[in-house]
Amino acid sequence: MINSEMKPVIGITMGDPAGIGPEIVAKAAAAGILDRDARSIIVGDQRLFKYGMQIARVNVDFQVASTLDEALRMKGIVVLDTKRFNPADLVMGELSADCGKDAATNLQTCVEYCRQGLMDGLCFAPNNKAAMKKAGFVLQGAIDLLAGFFQYEGNRGELNVLDDVWTARVTSHIPVKEISAQLSEERILRSIHLVNKTLKRAGIAHPHIAVAALNPHGGEDGTCGREEIEIISPAIEGARALGIKAEGPFPADTLFIKLFNKEYHAAVTMFHDQGQIAMKLKGFDQGVTVMAGLPIPVTTCSHGSAFDIAGQGIASPGAWESAYELVVKMAEMDRQHRC
Repeated sequence: MINSEMKPVIGITMGDPAGIGPEIVAKAAAAGILDRDARSIIVGDQRLFKYGMQIARVNVDFQVASTLDEALRMKGIVVLDTKRFNPADLVMGELSADCGKDAATNLQTCVEYCRQGLMDGLCFAPNNKAAMKKAGFVLQGAIDLLAGFFQYEGNRGELNVLDDVWTARVTSHIPVKEISAQLSEERILRSIHLVNKTLKRAGIAHPHIAVAALNPHGGEDGTCGREEIEIISPAIEGARALGIKAEGPFPADTLFIKLFNKEYHAAVTMFHDQGQIAMKLKGFDQGVTVMAGLPIPVTTCSHGSAFDIAGQGIASPGAWESAYELVVKMAEMDRQHRC
């Protein structure tokens, strides 16, 4: 879509209107983040963006477009005005089907532009899954919704990034009692392959990946569980046979010491909290989530819509700004590979 003289075009959505999304997008815009290395187009109602500025107590010069073609001809901060959501009656911090519909519809609009080759990446502010479900959208996680919009059925998953440390998970939003039954050599190998591919997409030429054990102390040679012997180790060997530099399985209580000491670029964990607890403890307000495997780079911040502080003007934009900077980098890497 873009030539060597142009910056990547990044679509931005403000997330759930009742959450902190409009506020943190406004703060990022005021800090000059959004028009530094890319051409950013905020897809949403301009009244909501103005409301976000009011909450954030910032003033941002922006232009309003009624079509994407018009937006692409403009410079600086551009809002592609959907005219679909009036914040006049909005109750901050309240679960609402109207808010869920607006957030999901704006995502869908950006995905369609990406599919048409008119946008090179997407960075969305925090959504609320319950609100989107209330609006009639079917999803377990954001990546399910996005994959449906992209009509993409390939290998995908949510990766978490903190600074230059990455984590993936083989299972995600399922009950803890179902984790072992959901693990398989094939699923673990797919996760390792996805991490390797995505790290390369982000500019890491030779990824070094650590794989977590499931059981305490790595199963203690089968006396404390056999998943390491029967499932995880064979998957690691399969990855190595494909030329991927993967090691493990490592007990989860020591793996993150290695990871944070930069011995590895990424860790593949077996379930959601195995990696999320360590990453959020290390930097709750700095983490980024990458919707890995999708046709176009898509990122967001790792924290949620924060209904408890919505509307107070105290939300930190740091994690979302990091998400934006990463999607720009990934979109630029994609552009270089196309040239």
